[in-house]
Amino acid sequence: MATKHAVIASLLLPFAALGAGQHSGGHGGAGTVTGEPGQMTNVDRHIVVKMDDRMRFEPSSIEVKAGETVRFRVSNTGNQPHEMVIGSIEDLKAHAEEMREHPGMAHDEPNMIQLDAGESGDLVWRFTQPGQVEFACLLPGHLEAGMKGHIDVAPGQ
Repeated sequence: MATKHAVIASLLLPFAALGAGQHSGGHGGAGTVTGEPGQMTNVDRHIVVKMDDRMRFEPSSIEVKAGETVRFRVSNTGNQPHEMVIGSIEDLKAHAEEMREHPGMAHDEPNMIQLDAGESGDLVWRFTQPGQVEFACLLPGHLEAGMKGHIDVAPGQ
């Protein structure tokens, strides 16, 4: 009987891993309280965000409405890589810890954009629920140095 349970458990293990998602699992991926990936064709508003080597975002406080799809035009005006990752503060801290343990880890998730010095790019996000959403640079040491901000999501119309 124990062998039967072990076989069943070993068959179900891959599905449990799939349920957790890839690297984005739990880091603000699609369909979370932070929102979901947006489509460029549905953008309601454009917001310019600058990142720099002072370990700051400008602006660091943003207001949007639930249901709004925002195109963030993100520019790295610094001399080192930076990223903007949208998520809950718990997910961002967990992801930052993972980045410290695995520096140089490559990832490409819809809730983030990583840019080298002087680069610009777009992050399109749809905010689905009212509340507060955070964003931060999760490269080792950057969040700890204060490279973070928040998005206040007001009830939609």
